[in-house]
Amino acid sequence: MIKRSRTTISKFIIHKVGNKFNSATNVFSESALTFDQESYDLMLPFLLKPFGNISEGYRFNHHANIDLNEINNYAAEVFKDGDSFIEVSKNIVNHLFEQSNSAQIKTGDVIIALFEDVEYNEIITSALGIFKIENKIDFFQTYLEDNNFDVFVQKGISTKKLDKGCLIVNYSDDEGKVILSVDNNNYDAQYWIKNFLNIKFADDSNQHTQNYIEMCKDFSEEVIKEDFGIQEKSKFLAHTVDFFKENENINIHDFKKELFEEDDSKKEMFEDYKKQYETLNDVLIRNDFSVSPIVLKKQRSKIKTEIKLDTNIQIKLDVDAPDAASEYVEKGYDEEKKMQFYKVYFNEES
Repeated sequence: MIKRSRTTISKFIIHKVGNKFNSATNVFSESALTFDQESYDLMLPFLLKPFGNISEGYRFNHHANIDLNEINNYAAEVFKDGDSFIEVSKNIVNHLFEQSNSAQIKTGDVIIALFEDVEYNEIITSALGIFKIENKIDFFQTYLEDNNFDVFVQKGISTKKLDKGCLIVNYSDDEGKVILSVDNNNYDAQYWIKNFLNIKFADDSNQHTQNYIEMCKDFSEEVIKEDFGIQEKSKFLAHTVDFFKENENINIHDFKKELFEEDDSKKEMFEDYKKQYETLNDVLIRNDFSVSPIVLKKQRSKIKTEIKLDTNIQIKLDVDAPDAASEYVEKGYDEEKKMQFYKVYFNEES
């Protein structure tokens, strides 16, 4: 997560990247762009706002030697020698072009910017940003001709959403240099993260928390819901969130004991699913790790606990009240109507 309250753009350039499969070539600028104040005031938040809420950081990766990672080298060169910015920016676009290994990879504008005074984890440093604009929107432009206003259509960049972008922070921890990335057009998940940037998630509490909760969400959908019903699925998710809220450190044995109590069959199902999940998703789910409050808050907001019925009625269970579903909601079957039902107990309406 970064803060941009004091951040400035010191260098900025735009190139266009082609696609070698449809003979679209790269087009390069030869000098950095100089902003007018209005454009600058729009551009700075457009580029940096998507990174303000990102908690999961990446690190550079390479199968042989991290020093052979292209973007890692290009970023290091810019941080060391700002005068190399324009030449390095062209090399970055050429590297991006080489990853267009299918006709579906879109051409687009590539913005490369050097930021100063970026705040990351209370450290003030610089950062190199690489952004790809893949989609442009239509908008009307008005003009006056012969005492009458007319309109024509132009295409432009929307300031509401960044298609693809990464921020390489000039800061390293034990795992290497910190990289933040967004991809709102992930039609090819390999293209940006693996092929172009060649980065992997950091092995930290943020990633451990996300991996574990994502696994629990999938387990609730694929196992609990299928074998025990939607009500039990919602109850499991609520208890999962509650366990994470109540514990600074997660131990998988304590987790299974708390959520499944003496039900050994569910414990075995969970353990079997964990092994399967790790294999299918190529991740390692830690058995013991520290909870990331930022990730927990973000993941909690994504958890859905609604019970949707085919009679156009929805029952929404509070994810922060794990025992409410079992204490105040009963499920049954009406022999006369030949329909299932839920009975909900309450004191007052609100």
